[in-house]
Amino acid sequence: MPGTIFDLMKERVVLMDGGLGTEFMRLGLPQGTCPELWNAEKPELVAGVHSSYFEAGSDAVSTNSFGGNRIKLSSHRLESRCVELNRAAARLALDARPAGRFVAGSMGPTGKFLKPQGVYLEKEFEEAFAEQALALTQGGVDFLLIETMFDLREALCALKGAKGVSSLPVFAAVTFNRTRRGFFTLMGDSVARCLGELEASGAEAVGTNCTLNSADMADLVAEMRKATVLPLIAQPNAGQPELNQGGGLSYSQGIEEYLREFPRLIGNGARIIGGCCGTNPEHIRRIAALIKKSI
Repeated sequence: MPGTIFDLMKERVVLMDGGLGTEFMRLGLPQGTCPELWNAEKPELVAGVHSSYFEAGSDAVSTNSFGGNRIKLSSHRLESRCVELNRAAARLALDARPAGRFVAGSMGPTGKFLKPQGVYLEKEFEEAFAEQALALTQGGVDFLLIETMFDLREALCALKGAKGVSSLPVFAAVTFNRTRRGFFTLMGDSVARCLGELEASGAEAVGTNCTLNSADMADLVAEMRKATVLPLIAQPNAGQPELNQGGGLSYSQGIEEYLREFPRLIGNGARIIGGCCGTNPEHIRRIAALIKKSI
């Protein structure tokens, strides 16, 4: 049985979970509600989602703390509960974890901009992420996962904040858009620049999640493989979100089309894979079968 996620990575591709938010919305999370509040108010539902992903074959699940930094929580007037909600997020995932599996402490963006586009200083972002990283570390997670970052500067703030308070491994995933010129973040950061600076700043694994479907992400992974020697993360969306006739969200990529690209995504160099928006335990179950077949 592997002792760390790095030990498992040496044996085979590591499988993360799919969309947490997708499952919470299915379970009735009202639009605009803070998902992290469910760690305190509906812990059984949060734990149930974690369990469903572990049962589907996830080697690691992410805590329900994506929007758990103080700045993001302030939009719900919950900033004073940052430590409480992050520790609860860690506890719920750990309680659901079977032996030999892992828990990632999820750290998403603040939803705000650094100067000059916004009003925040890098130090303020670093302090907010440090507080969250410390709470998740104290909660017992196995590693920290900075994810869905559309600004390299913010990703670096999160990495610096986490590294300043925690000795845990820190992984970092940036979100890219496909343009005529190639893959770039919303802020115009290139693949080579993002991965190079994250690696130089101490990230133990780097990669991408969200926005792109599995075909585009498989192409992106090939480009990322040229930019770093670190383990690569890849968690694509199930296509683009669309409003269905009932007013709910559906996604443009069906499960068969989504899964078709995973052998290429793995072949291009991804070592940590999973799903993002629009994916559920059935996606993960099918990806787990693909990994098992390839061993």
